[in-house]
Amino acid sequence: MIEVKDLRKTFGAVHAVKGVSFTARDGEITGLLGPNGAGKTTTLRMLYTLMTPDAGQVLVDGVDAAADPQTVRRALGVLPDARGLYKRLTAAENIEYFGRLHGMDAALIDRRREALIDALDMRDIATRRTEGFSQGQRVKTAIARALVHDPRNVLLDEPTNGLDVMATRAMRRFMRQLKDEGRCVLFSSHIMQEVAALCDRIVVIAHGRVVADESPDALLAQTGKANLEDAFVELIGTDEGLAA
Repeated sequence: MIEVKDLRKTFGAVHAVKGVSFTARDGEITGLLGPNGAGKTTTLRMLYTLMTPDAGQVLVDGVDAAADPQTVRRALGVLPDARGLYKRLTAAENIEYFGRLHGMDAALIDRRREALIDALDMRDIATRRTEGFSQGQRVKTAIARALVHDPRNVLLDEPTNGLDVMATRAMRRFMRQLKDEGRCVLFSSHIMQEVAALCDRIVVIAHGRVVADESPDALLAQTGKANLEDAFVELIGTDEGLAA
């Protein structure tokens, strides 16, 4: 479980995050939505300890990220906005390398690598260098690498961005599998169809603050709209950011 309490972050005169609070629970998929510049990506980066908040608290399975960032990192599997693969390594070697960074022994790395390669249908690319991979192949490798240490909490920043239809369907199935395993899944997306299909709960951030934190049905009821895109526009008060 991931708990965010009154998180704040300022860059000079810009108040990017102004007191964000929400909870992403185990066995659920929580969507984090917001237009460009809303503070969504900054919030995610503070959650996975890439940035230090100016104030507030992040708890991952009850552990304070500021007090014990190493334990929090071990409890998280993160697909960041920049995928950052090592292009001279094969897909399998990318996964293995991150297993070693987490201090896993060789036998456990082998088992986890093979299980993830099968789960993500990567057998045909496992022994290929990642240089020249398609967007879908890069995302699969980055997710496998992020999950090699079997984390209970998974953060995915726009996991289907740039994927074709079949790769997108496969990624959504995999996210549901993570949920069914009882993991906490938190992901950001601009695709309302995807959010409607996957999310148990939706957190909407606008102007650095949480403006909604409800189930999809509750958001529709709250705004009186027939679909999530219209509800989103109603909540943030602008059409900007929808096409990003």
